[in-house]
Amino acid sequence: MAEALRIGIGGPVGSGKTRLLERLLPMFRESGIDTAVITNDLMTDEDAQRVRRSGLIDPDRVLAVETGACPHTAIREDPSANLTAVAQLEASFPGLQVVLIESGGDNLAATFTSDLVDYWVFVIDTAAGDDIPRKKGIGMLQADLLVINKIDLAPLVGADLGRMRSDVELARPGRASVFTDLRSGEGLDEVFGIIVRGAQVDGAQVDDLASTP
Repeated sequence: MAEALRIGIGGPVGSGKTRLLERLLPMFRESGIDTAVITNDLMTDEDAQRVRRSGLIDPDRVLAVETGACPHTAIREDPSANLTAVAQLEASFPGLQVVLIESGGDNLAATFTSDLVDYWVFVIDTAAGDDIPRKKGIGMLQADLLVINKIDLAPLVGADLGRMRSDVELARPGRASVFTDLRSGEGLDEVFGIIVRGAQVDGAQVDDLASTP
């Protein structure tokens, strides 16, 4: 049985990781992709409970990992708890194709180990300051896809979107980045399309899986 493709979603607290996950779930479902979710947090399963209550996915398909320490640990240094959760989901749902793994809220240095994920997304937001791209945190630099969220708030906090776009292009030349407003859905189709095209498992793209009856 083929292993499920594992897609990581990381980023600082409040950047919109859970919102992104919630917006992606219907898109995976409508594409016919069998999906499950793992959330990570320090000492709570609050994000998992939020996703279970959302009605967007069977609650049994959502597992929580309580890291008990710096969230970096469970997605980078020692991903064993997350790998155990993935194995549990694969055993419970034969044919599972994608597991979305949300990191606990962290800082710009958070990264996923390739032992855990096949593809990963890093989320930042304009409300945290338009200097974030210039700080060039390793998570922002190394992620397969960078999502710059809350562009609707930029005028309210004095963030210069033009400068952020330029700084992102300088920091990530040739790498995928999308500016989004996940509340309204602006940029969401582009995000989903990039993930579908970019994330691969056993040489097959996710959009190939989506066409499978």
